[in-house]
Amino acid sequence: MIPLFLMGIFALVPYVYGETINQSMEGSMDIQITHPDESIIGRTISISILIKNNGWEDKKDISFVFTSQDNALIPVSNNNITIEKLSQGGSFGGNVDFKISSDSNPGIHFLNLKYSQILVSNNKEPQQSTVRDIAIPIMLKKEPSVIIHTNTPEAVFSNAEFPFIVEIISKDVEIKNVNIEIIPPKDIQFRGEISHSFSTIQKNSPVTIISRIITPIKEVNSEYKLPFEVIVTYTDDIGEERKESQIVSTVLRPRTFMELTTDGGIWIGDFFIAPYVSLGTIIGIPAGAIISLLIRKNQKSTKRKLKKK
Repeated sequence: MIPLFLMGIFALVPYVYGETINQSMEGSMDIQITHPDESIIGRTISISILIKNNGWEDKKDISFVFTSQDNALIPVSNNNITIEKLSQGGSFGGNVDFKISSDSNPGIHFLNLKYSQILVSNNKEPQQSTVRDIAIPIMLKKEPSVIIHTNTPEAVFSNAEFPFIVEIISKDVEIKNVNIEIIPPKDIQFRGEISHSFSTIQKNSPVTIISRIITPIKEVNSEYKLPFEVIVTYTDDIGEERKESQIVSTVLRPRTFMELTTDGGIWIGDFFIAPYVSLGTIIGIPAGAIISLLIRKNQKSTKRKLKKK
């Protein structure tokens, strides 16, 4: 018998992920609907259904009919699942595929599901059909977004090193064959690789590249911009080659009389003091700020001596 053959069968559907809706219908009919919580315009998604008769009475003429509220989701082959009969303990699994229309607007769209069944009272007398409507929300997005974040000082000065940090985030899909290239200006050297490759970058899993830029030894008399370009090429989830790029600039300026480094060193004119570690990341700070820090340090030392007395 068909119900016995279908008992316990559940079709494993690839690419099904996201949210699960659980519903209990008349006569202990338990339904599980699994759907993606978001997708991208132009892609194909699958909605999976698992239904089980946990009651002691048979159900027949069971149907699931899907309709798109605004025709944003178009059935690939059919828009329904029908089951002739489910006996006690019987279960059935299946899925329906939808193509997301390229004309769809980004935002939340609802796929409407109309469920119906007939309960067979005492396994003899069919009752009136029971109908329930279920709304399935799906967030539709534009093409996959790969974001480049670049972090570098707003201003740099000659004969020093500065951090240059690049972060890559794929917001919507897993990407593959990722190549990242950093193109510095001609008069700037890089400490570290300017080209990086990754076989895969997972969705919403940032990848960070930390390098250093080395400024020219020759001092400058006026400030000017140094443009850096970051180029990312990759393969998206449907095998298409894509490219993202970003240009970020920092200002090369004359060095002030006093400059403080993050590793504890100080530039005083052309003389560099690094008492603990070698020259590292350098950030320009006005001389007045450094003098204030030295005064505060001296005041704290004086207070400690007075307390000891």
